[in-house]
Amino acid sequence: MKNGMSILIANSPNAMSLWFENDKIYFLLEDGRELGVPIDWFPKLVNATEAELNNWRLIGGGDGVHWPDLDEDISVEGLLVAGH
Repeated sequence: MKNGMSILIANSPNAMSLWFENDKIYFLLEDGRELGVPIDWFPKLVNATEAELNNWRLIGGGDGVHWPDLDEDISVEGLLVAGH
C-alpha cells in the first residue's frame, strides 16, 4: 500500500478552483475530481470573514492555495495524503 501512496503523491493533480459550501472547502482538481474537506481542519479559515475566504490564489501552478489575508497555505498533496 505504501508504494501506491508514493505513486499518488508523485502524480498529484493540481487544483484549478475552489469553493466553500456546507462547512466544507471543495477543490476542483485538474483530473476532474472534486475534493471536499471540513473547513474546521483549518482554524484560520473557520474564523475568517467571507471577504478573507474569497481572497485566495493558486500557488505553484495549482500545487496549493494561498490566502494572503490569513497567511494560510493548503497543499493539494497534503489533502490527498490526509484522505488516505
